[in-house]
Amino acid sequence: MDAGRRSLPQLLGEARRWFDDALLAALEADGAEQVSSTQLQLFAVLDERGTTVSELARRMGVTRQTAHKAVHNLVAMGLLEQVPHPGSARQLLIRRTPAGRRAHERATQVLGALERALAERIGGRSVTELRAVLELPWGEPPQPPG
Repeated sequence: MDAGRRSLPQLLGEARRWFDDALLAALEADGAEQVSSTQLQLFAVLDERGTTVSELARRMGVTRQTAHKAVHNLVAMGLLEQVPHPGSARQLLIRRTPAGRRAHERATQVLGALERALAERIGGRSVTELRAVLELPWGEPPQPPG
């Protein structure tokens, strides 16, 4: 790979930061309580009916401790709640509170506006093609030879 050429993971990371930074700025301008990128990611992978901390960690690609800390902070902010898991007495489900649902709805609106802004910058067809490629199934990561 060319030494001056950024890798695809770098480019994808920069694209994600573009959305995260713009979303955080919009939420701050709305007067919302400040959240981290990790907390944004957690909100994005949370099921409507609730998700366990272990499953959140798996979806986010972080440790269970990192996911638990993000959950704890969002519970303290009143955006998430912990409720008994109907299938397991030992587990809790994490779900949005009414305030958390309102915050999630606002974030969804902002992300839609950001996608439209990106389409204005790079073209609607480019955004449609980018989305289509990213939605393709990639399969499991390849295993190293040997």
